[in-house]
Amino acid sequence: MASIGTVTPQSMHFASALPLRSGASLADYTLVYETYGTLNAARSNAVLVCHALNASHHVAGSYAGNDNGVGWWDNLIGPGKPLDTDRFFVIGVNNPGSCFGSTGPTSPNPGNDGRPYGADFPVVTVEDWVDAQARLMDRLGIEQLAAVIGGSLGGMQALAWTLRFARHVRHCISIASAPNLSAQNIAFNEVARRAIITDPDFHGGHYQQHGAVPRRGLRVARMLGHITYLSDDSMDAKFGRALRQAEPAYSTLDIEFQIESYLRHQADKFSEYFDANTYLLITRALDYFDPAKDAGDDLARAFVPARDNRFLIVSFSTDWRFPPERSREIVKALVDNRIDVSYAEIDAPHGHDAFLLDDARYHGLLRAYFERIAAELPK
Repeated sequence: MASIGTVTPQSMHFASALPLRSGASLADYTLVYETYGTLNAARSNAVLVCHALNASHHVAGSYAGNDNGVGWWDNLIGPGKPLDTDRFFVIGVNNPGSCFGSTGPTSPNPGNDGRPYGADFPVVTVEDWVDAQARLMDRLGIEQLAAVIGGSLGGMQALAWTLRFARHVRHCISIASAPNLSAQNIAFNEVARRAIITDPDFHGGHYQQHGAVPRRGLRVARMLGHITYLSDDSMDAKFGRALRQAEPAYSTLDIEFQIESYLRHQADKFSEYFDANTYLLITRALDYFDPAKDAGDDLARAFVPARDNRFLIVSFSTDWRFPPERSREIVKALVDNRIDVSYAEIDAPHGHDAFLLDDARYHGLLRAYFERIAAELPK
């Protein structure tokens, strides 16, 4: 299967304000996005990919002069791959509030003499992101998406599309996701946020104006998050209890185990490219997502607008962050509405990160589902 090759990000500016669920609005903002493949004459083969917490619009391919910067779902998207860009026009969008080019906390705040928004960037929700994505689709002349797909937080966005813009999407593919966060998940997010907020370099969220970066807090947040993305089995298989040296140093300060070294390496990388305020915003958007709340805490009632949509819901057996029973809650709500839904629970050892990895059964499932979508495309 061929790679997409070199890709170039694009940007779209919006002068009209985006009303937000909080009651605030985002004025004069820009969205960065990438596209792969060709939009057909009927403009019916577009697939929107929604990104998760620390990902971006860069879904597939690589940038000129940076062969290492491969898109985060490159194993899934491209010519001849499960989401085949010879058949589909694929769009990846960076959500507002992120730190990869779209307007976010590091962007100039027009209401504050062009200084970075920092902590003044308005709180955004999954629904706000979907509204922004819908505006971009309108600008691109795409009246109806063949599918919206995402994993984890991206899967929540895919679900929200069917609740807010049901007529503008045919298929929803939600992978390793949930109808809302459990109390335990909210707790993990809060610990990560406190690590950032209590970093002395945080400066109330205006660290850019102080020439500082709260790297210590970001590192701890990333280590905590990364642990929840992996399964116990996958960590044990990869690291076990292996020491870095032949014998223990009997130190509480040194790195003793290989798993410690791995987590610190991941944390150091993350703290160099991710923005702390963005981390706060995106984890809070995860916390707030709860479509049943607007329907009297009745998830089935929340999905009434999606009666003409079709769904593929996928979970992974060792995902303890978003376990299969959470996906089955979504399936039950859809079945209660007699909505067309397919469900697959993949027995995979990788934990939550399985949606990003190569698994023959998982990719075979997605390939078959996209072949079904391709066969029904209006010509």
